[in-house]
Amino acid sequence: MRVLLSTYGSRGDVEPLVGLAVRLRALGVEARVCAPPDEEFAERLAGVGVPLVPFGPSARAVTTATTPPSSADLPRRAAELIAAQFAAVTAAAEGCDALVATGLMPAAAGARSVAERLGIRYLYATFQQLTLPSPHRPPLAYAGRPFPPEVTDNRVLWELDAESIDALFGAALNTNRASIGLPPVDDVRDYVIGDRPWLATDPILDPWQETPDLDVVQTGTWMLPDKRPLPAELVAFLDAGAPPVYVGFGSMPMRASTDAARLAVEAIRAQGRRVLVGRGWADLALIDSRDDCFAVGEVNQQALFGRVAAVVHHGGAGTTTTAARAGAPQVVVPQMADQPYWAGRVADLGIGAAHDGPTPTFGSLSAALRTALTPETRARATAMAGTIRTDGATVAALLLIEAVSADRPPVSA
Repeated sequence: MRVLLSTYGSRGDVEPLVGLAVRLRALGVEARVCAPPDEEFAERLAGVGVPLVPFGPSARAVTTATTPPSSADLPRRAAELIAAQFAAVTAAAEGCDALVATGLMPAAAGARSVAERLGIRYLYATFQQLTLPSPHRPPLAYAGRPFPPEVTDNRVLWELDAESIDALFGAALNTNRASIGLPPVDDVRDYVIGDRPWLATDPILDPWQETPDLDVVQTGTWMLPDKRPLPAELVAFLDAGAPPVYVGFGSMPMRASTDAARLAVEAIRAQGRRVLVGRGWADLALIDSRDDCFAVGEVNQQALFGRVAAVVHHGGAGTTTTAARAGAPQVVVPQMADQPYWAGRVADLGIGAAHDGPTPTFGSLSAALRTALTPETRARATAMAGTIRTDGATVAALLLIEAVSADRPPVSA
C-alpha cells in the first residue's frame, strides 16, 4: 500500500505528517510527504526516513518576507500554489492508493483534484477545527474580506465563508481542473473538506461539538515521540539553576513587535526567572551576555518543555499540545489565524494565560506571566498532562488502512 501526505504551510503543518508517515511505515505502508521545499522540512523527514516531494515556494521565505503578502495578492498566490500542487502531486501520487491533504485551502483543493483525476481515495485532515463549518462558532475571516459586523448568526457567517473561498480560489482551481479534463467545482470549501473530515487534535484541548451537517472524525494529535537528546550545552544551562521560562514563537515572524526578545527577557527576569530563548523564524536572540539566559534553535521540545517553568509562545496547535503534554504552564501571545482560539483554550482550561492581542508590552506580558507561574496553574497543567492522548497517529494510520482496504475489490478464490 502506498500513501501520499500533502500539505503547504509552516512547521506546524508539516510536523503532524511526519508523525503519521512514521506510523504508517511501521504498519507496512509506503508513505511520502509533499510539502514546501524548506531545508528544515527536508532534514526532518530525512531524519525519519520519509521521502519529501518538494513543491511551491519556501514557506519560511513567504512567512518572513519584509513585506507580507497583501489581501489583493491572495488570488494570484493561490493560483501559483494550485498550479504547483497539480504538477507535484500528480507525479508524486502515481501508484498511490490514497492521498491525505491538509494545509492551506488552495493547496488541499489542488490535491483533491489530483486524487479525483487518478481515482484514488482522498481524505482531508485539519489540525484545528476552525476550518470546519459548525453552528457552534463562527469561521475565521480571510485577510481583506471581513464579515459584516451586523451578522452574528453562525450559519450565515459560514455561508459567507464559502462565498469568500470561492471568490478567492475558485477561478484558479477550475482553470487547473479544466487543464486535466475535470469539471468545475461550485463550492471549493465543501469539495476540499468532504463528507468525513479528520480533526487531528486532542479532544480535551480541542473538543468538537457534534453537528448534523458534518461527520467529523477526531483522531487525536499526530505527534511523533521525539527521542533526540537535548544538546549538552542546553542541559548544562538547565542543570545550573531553577527551571527557566521558555519564550519562542515558532514559525511566526513577530512583525507586531520590533524587539520581541528584549521585551520577553525583561518581563521574565522581572519575575525572578531565568530565560530560555527559542530562535524560531523570528530569529530571536539574546539581548546581553548575562548567564541567566540561553538561546536554542531546533530542539526536542517534548523533552525540553518538561524542564521549564512556563512556555511563552504564539499559540500554534503543535506547540500548545506539546506544552500541555509536558505539563508546562503556558502564556500564549497569539499572532494570527487559529492562535487566538488556542490562547482561549489554554485560559479556559486554567493551564496558562491568554495574552490579549499580538503585541505585548512589558506590563501585559508580566501580568500573563504572573498568572502562568502560580502554583495553582502549575498544578492544573500537571494534572492535565496525563489526559492528553498519545495515540492519534496510530488511530489515523489504522483508519486510513481500513479505508483503502474497503476500496479494494475482494480477491476471487
